[in-house]
Amino acid sequence: MKPTHLVSIQDLNSRQLLELLKNARAMKKAKKPSRKLAGKTLGLIFQKPSVRTRVSFEVGMGQLGGQSLYIGPVELEQGKRESAKDMALVLSRYLDAIVTRTFSHSDVVEMAEVSSVPVINGLSDESHPCQALADLLTVQERTGKLAGVPIAYVGDGNNVCHSLMESCALAGAKLSIATPKGYAPDPKITGWSKQQAKKTGGQILLTEDPVEAVHGARVVYTDVWTSMGQEKEKAERIRIFNPYQVNESLMRKAAPNAWFMHCLPAHRGEEVTGAVIDSPRSIVYDQAENRMHAQKAVLLMLLER
Repeated sequence: MKPTHLVSIQDLNSRQLLELLKNARAMKKAKKPSRKLAGKTLGLIFQKPSVRTRVSFEVGMGQLGGQSLYIGPVELEQGKRESAKDMALVLSRYLDAIVTRTFSHSDVVEMAEVSSVPVINGLSDESHPCQALADLLTVQERTGKLAGVPIAYVGDGNNVCHSLMESCALAGAKLSIATPKGYAPDPKITGWSKQQAKKTGGQILLTEDPVEAVHGARVVYTDVWTSMGQEKEKAERIRIFNPYQVNESLMRKAAPNAWFMHCLPAHRGEEVTGAVIDSPRSIVYDQAENRMHAQKAVLLMLLER
């Protein structure tokens, strides 16, 4: 059975995740765009603005023969003018699929519960599944596999961390996560991921020591310390997260020629130094490109019936 929505990586099983990545690789290599979604319209319902998410979905949908309609924060005012439920019930009568980028994960859940068309989480405060799929596609391209690959995530146990953890568990990768005390990922998501990792031969390790997490890693990943909506906490977060900066010294603890990844946008001098993110070891722009290919695979999975 195909999933109905992509609210989080937990909507997938291991086989479906690996099949998605296989299809994404095939479409990336294909010279001619597909027309499999001709006549279909994708709605982009964004409480939060985003360059990469919007452009990658619009271009990807166009390459599949469909079209996109963007409804941004100014037009939308979701939760102020009308509820997420009402929005989904109305828009699902116009559209063939909905991508929503929202502050609250509960809005994505509520939309998926009532929508008659697929709902895709373009980012919420809890989850960022499309980013995780692009991340694994990028790791697979560089290492040739996912099972058993040691990956380190250093920084905030946020939405990006959650989805990376879930996807690594399904793929059988070995993920080590280093966060400051009080900033670890959600225990429920961690528990689910550890259960899946037992089935796939993967591993999920949580620590407060960035050196322990990075030791021997083939990939070192970080994200911003202060996400959208947390601006008032910035000064305090910089103080707390400063020991978790990915710099040349920390990269030397990883495997020789380890790759550096970041979902972007990045703040050079905070979570990562320019010497790392602008080095030949950085594959952040491959990640950004792979958003489009991974999302095309998601669109086909949900819309091809």
